[in-house]
Amino acid sequence: MRPTRFIPGTGHNVKYFLRIFSIGKTYTLETLASKMEMHQLRYFVAVAETGSFSRAAERCHISQPSLSQQIIKLESRLGQRLFDRLGRRVVLTDAGRLLLDHATAILAEVEQVERQMRDATHMVQGKLAVGAIPTVAPYLLPSAIELFLRRYPDVEIMLQEDVTQQLLAATVAGEIDLAIVALPVADTRLRVEPLFTEPLWLAMPRGHRLARRKRVRLEDLRAERFILLSEMHCLGEQVASFCRQREFEPKVACRSAQLPTVLALIAAGQGVSLIPEMAKEGDRSKRRVYRALADSAPARTIAVVRHRLRHQTPAMRQFIQLLKKRAGAAYPLSIGEAAAGD
Repeated sequence: MRPTRFIPGTGHNVKYFLRIFSIGKTYTLETLASKMEMHQLRYFVAVAETGSFSRAAERCHISQPSLSQQIIKLESRLGQRLFDRLGRRVVLTDAGRLLLDHATAILAEVEQVERQMRDATHMVQGKLAVGAIPTVAPYLLPSAIELFLRRYPDVEIMLQEDVTQQLLAATVAGEIDLAIVALPVADTRLRVEPLFTEPLWLAMPRGHRLARRKRVRLEDLRAERFILLSEMHCLGEQVASFCRQREFEPKVACRSAQLPTVLALIAAGQGVSLIPEMAKEGDRSKRRVYRALADSAPARTIAVVRHRLRHQTPAMRQFIQLLKKRAGAAYPLSIGEAAAGD
């Protein structure tokens, strides 16, 4: 098997087999890596190229005695003399000439790896795992992802649509990079950045007795049957909590796991509900009508969350900025909401 070795000072795995032949010895890269440091290689190449310890020291921004000491250490570790000292001039020995070719190649490869790593820090590429709750994903993400991938085609987006509890757990576990959920989020391990606040609209069948009114009071709904999302969905609990805070217990006729089912049941005359504005704007059916509540303003705030301790990649950063820009144009946050992200 051909041995490979991580060059000290880099994370790069060298793919080739390096042998340095000296008198009676064969050095593999495995052996060399244990015998020398990267800075010693740089000093060695500088002396070889300049033919002078003093000029090499100037190039490497190090004192001449320190450079000379490192060359002596390198020769000692390799067990070979690398330079002949001829007065003020130094010339390579046979072992030194053999080392020079390979040392130059190693340093060039290290420089290339370092350059690639610096570029990767700024390049928007790689995989991005995004989670979103079902009452947001189909309305916000398709157009946002399409625009993002047009700008950054080297990113692969993996989307997970799930309820808030599962998405927060996946974010904490590092299974997804970020999640788009509705507030509140109490987990202190997560960083929360509000995106926008959207109103909730009263949705009812077109032939409903209240459909003729432009605005409806909450008191008008006491006798109405409510169709809500199941308890596992935050929107269902937000609607119920909104009513209870105003001393109004909604009569829940049905709970569903899907918002399209809630809308279909409303169209069928089975009840009413409070629906997010983005779902209202996406509703092309004429079987439902929407009205604002006159005496209250139910709303929800959508935020993007990510793990506080997780490195934010360029892809994550750019995707969050795109969401903020698009959301800000449609739903400007108040000063207080914008400052709520922590």
